[in-house]
Amino acid sequence: MLDVESVLDLPDRPADLAGRAAAAWEAPLTLTTYEPLPPDRFPAYLDRRVYQGSSGRVYPLPFHHQIADEPHPREWRAVHLENEWLRVVVLPELGGRIHVARERGTGRDFFWTNPVIKPALVGLAGPWVAGGVELNWPQHHRPATYLPVDVEIEEEADGAVVVWCSDHDPFTRMKGMHGVRLRPGSAVLELAVRLYNRSELPQSFLWWANVAAKVDNHYQSFFPHDVTWVADHARRAVTAFPHADRPYYGVDYPALAASGGDRLDWYRNIPVPTSYMGLNSAEEFFGGYDHAAGLGFVHLADRALSPGKKQWTWGNAAFGHAWDANLADDGSHYVELMAGVFTDNQPDFALLAPGETKVFSQLWYPFRDVGPVDRATPDAAVRLERRDGTARVGVVVSRPLDDLTVTLTADGARPTADVVSADPTRPVLLERDVAAGTGPLTVTVTHGGRTLVAWTETPEGADRGPEPDPAEEPPAPEDIGTVEELALVAAHLDLYRHATRAPEPYWRAALDRDPGHVDSLVGLGRRAYAAGDAEEARDLLERAVGRLTRLHRSPRDTTALYLLGLAREALGDEVGAYAAYAQASWARAWRAPAGYRMARLDARAGRYADALGRLDDVRRTEPDHLQALALTVVCHGRLRRHDAAAAVLAAARSLDPLDAWLRHLDGRPATDDAQTLLDVAIELADVGEHDAALACLDEAEAREDHRPAGQTAVRPLLAYHRAHVLRLSGRPEEAAAERARAQGLDATWCFPGRLADVAVLREAADADPRDARARSLLGHWTYAAGRRADALALWRAAADLDPDDVVAWRNIGLAAVNHERDLATAADAYERACAAAPGDARLRYERDQLAALTGAAPAARLTRLLEPGAGALDRDDLAVEALHLMITVGRSAEALTILGGRRLHPWEGGEGQALLAWDRAHVHRALDALADGRAGDAVGHVRAALAPPPNLGEARHPWPAPRTCTCCWATRSRRPGPTTARPTRGGPPRTSGATSWR
Repeated sequence: MLDVESVLDLPDRPADLAGRAAAAWEAPLTLTTYEPLPPDRFPAYLDRRVYQGSSGRVYPLPFHHQIADEPHPREWRAVHLENEWLRVVVLPELGGRIHVARERGTGRDFFWTNPVIKPALVGLAGPWVAGGVELNWPQHHRPATYLPVDVEIEEEADGAVVVWCSDHDPFTRMKGMHGVRLRPGSAVLELAVRLYNRSELPQSFLWWANVAAKVDNHYQSFFPHDVTWVADHARRAVTAFPHADRPYYGVDYPALAASGGDRLDWYRNIPVPTSYMGLNSAEEFFGGYDHAAGLGFVHLADRALSPGKKQWTWGNAAFGHAWDANLADDGSHYVELMAGVFTDNQPDFALLAPGETKVFSQLWYPFRDVGPVDRATPDAAVRLERRDGTARVGVVVSRPLDDLTVTLTADGARPTADVVSADPTRPVLLERDVAAGTGPLTVTVTHGGRTLVAWTETPEGADRGPEPDPAEEPPAPEDIGTVEELALVAAHLDLYRHATRAPEPYWRAALDRDPGHVDSLVGLGRRAYAAGDAEEARDLLERAVGRLTRLHRSPRDTTALYLLGLAREALGDEVGAYAAYAQASWARAWRAPAGYRMARLDARAGRYADALGRLDDVRRTEPDHLQALALTVVCHGRLRRHDAAAAVLAAARSLDPLDAWLRHLDGRPATDDAQTLLDVAIELADVGEHDAALACLDEAEAREDHRPAGQTAVRPLLAYHRAHVLRLSGRPEEAAAERARAQGLDATWCFPGRLADVAVLREAADADPRDARARSLLGHWTYAAGRRADALALWRAAADLDPDDVVAWRNIGLAAVNHERDLATAADAYERACAAAPGDARLRYERDQLAALTGAAPAARLTRLLEPGAGALDRDDLAVEALHLMITVGRSAEALTILGGRRLHPWEGGEGQALLAWDRAHVHRALDALADGRAGDAVGHVRAALAPPPNLGEARHPWPAPRTCTCCWATRSRRPGPTTARPTRGGPPRTSGATSWR
């Protein structure tokens, strides 16, 4: 039987909250924790890494490569919520995840509560933890899943309590907020979500709630009965559900049908890492149920917004169990039951317009004893089962209800009705005789004349509907027949953040055929603007506007005009920008984004009354536009309309209590995060609030002293932004002093990520020809933006000015390989980098990879790796490389000794290298034994090879898995490395294929 008893003791409710029907409070939670080791000091450029089916780009986040082997007790910040039925714990320092969801009646956790914080290298930036509920956005997994969020507890008028968690996405600085809510008397765990695009460009995103359920052979996931087909990621494969009617993930499920092994809804039947997502369901629920424990949960959401229903498992076999062990210490196995919004598949992105807010909710509640339910609503769920002439009805409710009427109708026969009482821990269980041959049964549950839930049996052999088509690879640009199709393919690749195919070749092919094609000019212009090339963007967009307005001044779609305004503003042409924004605002789609940009320009110029007029119009279109509300407060304040400012501020803060700019205007601490404070300072400076911006930058500098591991460092950028604001304030001497100070600040993990960062760095580089730091940091961003030659020029200039800049030298070496294919220049750069940082294991790893590319002998490579101070065993990737080289040069016994005693941490999708070393070492030892006539020893080594030890962190995949995916047309995942092609042990370049996506 599955043990679902809670594994964590939780603190009692504070005495001052004892009498409340629902309460929320902060109290720390001490958990056994394996800490991620410090991240790499070098920026990670993983632009062609496929991660969860889309781009694995991690810049500007620093990348973690290893987890500590030994745990320690750590006190985590925790927020607790409790009502009569549920106890919930949220961990703000881990992305605001729900760590505990407990049914108080039985004291059992209905989601899996992991008793330890044991990250594995699964996340986008490395560490990721399993258990509870992870809220994934704007891609999967959440880039900030191991970073803290801002938190506020709110008590609502009806007695409900909400814990709000908010952060700024590390990539595009969009604002994501979720609120975990409990209402008095209800067993429903509610998640209220607000997504806000505070950037100036449309942004793609996805959102999935990732719920962990502890499983064993008795666990069954349940989907609505109209889910008769499921698909893999990006619909690269499709199969029937719940009985798989074809091989799926390499497993021949139809061959297992006789024993019931073809059913994908049972964890016990799935031996390999596997995802499936329900297709075309009209229902609003799904969930999971443990038959041994008699405990399950149901998820509910508005089908119009949230169609996504997914299960993922590592697989019920040694390979999957090894990954489970990487994530927990108690032997638990789990599945993920995930709910997607604005999508039913992964990767499948939607769009947020500038200034747009999307709001939606997700609901869960636990239930007992009835089995997987046939239909659920927020009020109740029902199960209807026939067995041996008996109809068995189970009804669960999400709140206590008396006088509940349960009616069973049998194919026109006289209905039976029972009036009963129930509560969330006391389901209704009824049995009624049903005559043989009776047609479909219907059960209806009503209360006070209102139907709570109803269900009619699905006839056996019902039509499952047409089979969906799997995804197909689009042709190369030259093989596409029309300009329209070229633009459509480009738009798809752009929206889906495709890792291995870029949209630009399709847009350019379209322009070769039609030089004025508007969609292609706009796509290229937007990408150029996002890459910091405003001049190229302006030229392309002016061409697009020229065609759009040739016949009439007011085009239906004014996207090109809005983007042209952005490009002109970036180039300092505020008059031209204002004119473009004005014309763009004539179309409703761009009325709010363009109006807000105009209001910023008005405020910057001191035209506060004009700005307020613009902002009123913005809010007619986007009433929840947080930046427009904040700027309205600023403008009223400038005009000394303090009562009006206070009224707008109060209304705005009721919308979002954690908006950092609004909190700053309210005189409250804006955030604990220095990066978010920098966002606020940039917004203040952009509307002419220079003194306030400087104060915000000072606050950010103080917060930087407490920056969490894994967050991008910001101190040098704060100084450059301060210099920029001082210059705008007419204080050039202070600005110069601040730029000089920036050059001496520690820049470890400082990776610029905003166009605003790029602007102040360019300003600093132009102001001081000797500023190596500005050039080096600007190179980091420029390379990540895809402008490789420009980045190389910046790094070379930085290294000339500061020969001790180890990051610049390393990046020169990396770019020389990947961009220029100049191995000699790369080798020289890596030698200079290693001389500047002789103990850096990452540098030595990358230098060794380069040596393999140049054909260096394995013995010579190994000698360099093992030289004193080289730290060959400090990192897993370097250690595994050294072990393979040991085996190659005949030191297999030594390699086995190391492999037997070292704990290794595989990267999801890059599994197999430690196992390969284990196998090679034993095969070499077995061959040596045979050569010496020791057949028994040879057999022993073969047997040992077949039983790898747990400390390797991985086990063998039970089935051969495909190495490429049909939707990405590339290797699915790659462990981060220095070059596009990673060398083998003295052989040709290799890539590491993933077994699955999650």
